[in-house]
Amino acid sequence: MHAVEDAVQRIVSGIAPLSVERVALLDALGRVLATPVASPLTLPAWDNSAMDGYALRAADVEGASEGAPVTLAVLETVAAGAFPTREVVAGSCTRIMTGAPLPKGVDTVIRLEDTDGGLERVAIRNDRDSRRNVRFRGEDIHAGTVVLQRGQPIGAAQIGVLASVGASSVDVYRQPRVAFFGSGDEIVDLDRFTEALDGKKIVTSNSYTLHALVRATGGIPVNLGVARDDPDDLRQRIASAQGCDLLVTSAGISAGEFDYLRPVLAEAGLTMDVWRVRMRPGAPLGFGRLRGMPWIGLPGNPVSTMVTFDLFVRPVIRRMLGHTRLFRQPVTVTLEEPVTIGARLTHFLRAIVTVREDHSLSARLTGPQGSGILTSMTAANALLIVPEERKRMEAGETVHAFLISDDAQLAEDFAL
Repeated sequence: MHAVEDAVQRIVSGIAPLSVERVALLDALGRVLATPVASPLTLPAWDNSAMDGYALRAADVEGASEGAPVTLAVLETVAAGAFPTREVVAGSCTRIMTGAPLPKGVDTVIRLEDTDGGLERVAIRNDRDSRRNVRFRGEDIHAGTVVLQRGQPIGAAQIGVLASVGASSVDVYRQPRVAFFGSGDEIVDLDRFTEALDGKKIVTSNSYTLHALVRATGGIPVNLGVARDDPDDLRQRIASAQGCDLLVTSAGISAGEFDYLRPVLAEAGLTMDVWRVRMRPGAPLGFGRLRGMPWIGLPGNPVSTMVTFDLFVRPVIRRMLGHTRLFRQPVTVTLEEPVTIGARLTHFLRAIVTVREDHSLSARLTGPQGSGILTSMTAANALLIVPEERKRMEAGETVHAFLISDDAQLAEDFAL
């Protein structure tokens, strides 16, 4: 059996980013940039105002106050999108709007609130903005500068920068097509739900969970259905994965009498690199390559499927997408209750992490930790990590956890 860290490294080490494709800018959200982007223009293109107010010379308003305002002549009004036509000289100013180009001769914009708002002459009542509220040409971007490097994940801010430099389309790494199927004669899809109501079958929650997990990670799900406990049916499902970038299976890889998946994969040419991991839930995990395509075999219990996906499949998809940061980083949490485990395995327990008043994190278990209790994952926002050498941890101890949901660091009340 492999240690968790060893299994992760073996699985991820041979994975590379996929080929590059060009997509429209808005379709690049959530993708990873594959080609650096340089700006063809300088931004801002001109010195401009950061405030609605009056552009002037600081020397003209030195000492201005409510009791001793300074009055200046207003030469013109310049709105955003317009350009000034007159140079500001001593004793004068230009009424200006946010973003509008500054006229020659100014080094200050006095905010509107510190004036009487005059159109021909204006009284300046405060000099606190002296030599402020000026945005200089090129303070953000210079023409020819690389604004985003290859490997940059594209979020909302990156979309805005790309738009500002005219990148209507960009090169990104292709999304992996992730084929998956479950197996088991007892499993049916939702179209046979009446059999589940009759207590004869079990609905394939894993198929829907895996579909959602693949999409949430950035891959393209390819659902190959539910295979019967039959070698021929398994062969057909595996053949249907041709052309995909990754094959994920759930169930059928243990040592049971009807677990045919491993021998069928071996017959198809699988080279096995990982088999079984010292962890719970999720010990019966496999990894190998099937004619060059990575295969990850997950256990069939619903919770085991989700936990092993997060630890082993998610980093593979992220690497294929071009990400360099593949793994969740553990955070320190304080236990709210004692935790006892049995087998000497690394445990990943479903937990609820909350932010305390002092901004530290605390954790408690969701309840019973059976690997078939899928509802426990709906309550969990973290996986509590219990090292295999620990049999018991007491309330108040600090331990590590993986946050698996943004909810883990959200609070009902706003605080700084």
